[in-house]
Amino acid sequence: MIITISGTPGSGKSTAAEMLAKRLKAERIYVGGIRRELAREKGMTLQELNQYAATHPETDVDVDTKAAAKARELEKKNKIVIVEGRTQFHFLPESIKIFMKVNPEEGAKRIWKDLQNKAAQEKRNEGNIASFEAMKKRIYEREEEDAARYKKYYKIDHRHESQYDLVIDTTHLTPEKTVEKIASFIASSKQKKAQP
Repeated sequence: MIITISGTPGSGKSTAAEMLAKRLKAERIYVGGIRRELAREKGMTLQELNQYAATHPETDVDVDTKAAAKARELEKKNKIVIVEGRTQFHFLPESIKIFMKVNPEEGAKRIWKDLQNKAAQEKRNEGNIASFEAMKKRIYEREEEDAARYKKYYKIDHRHESQYDLVIDTTHLTPEKTVEKIASFIASSKQKKAQP
């Protein structure tokens, strides 16, 4: 089984994917992490990589294609695979497609809190963001930049909720409750598939 997780910034995608992977003893592929690593290799922040990606489709397309191929390879070995990436639902149409969303203000608060931790700051590779307001503006810009690239390269808008099997608003949910809801949905999907 392959589960893809897409969603809005600060909705808790990474936390949910990590917790779900432990719970289901699944393999996790984190596309955002691969792109952040690519930015580091090029000596760029994530923002700089995203701007570079506007004219260099390989920074999206190669990463997305490889992630989907790896997911299918792992699934063939009887693994449950969780692929966290905004466009992976498109590359893996056979997956159980989850979309996580959050109120933008709450999402920004979560990311800002995360960025106060030095290790998290390095991991996110967002560059220097001086204030909460600047970060909110940056999140909005990044969402628009990402959406424009996905439309250009893949002819999709990842924000259209009708493309997903489960849409979950995490604004007022703890990570545990979020994972509980996703796990219940996956279990009921598995039962439906098992029925003749």
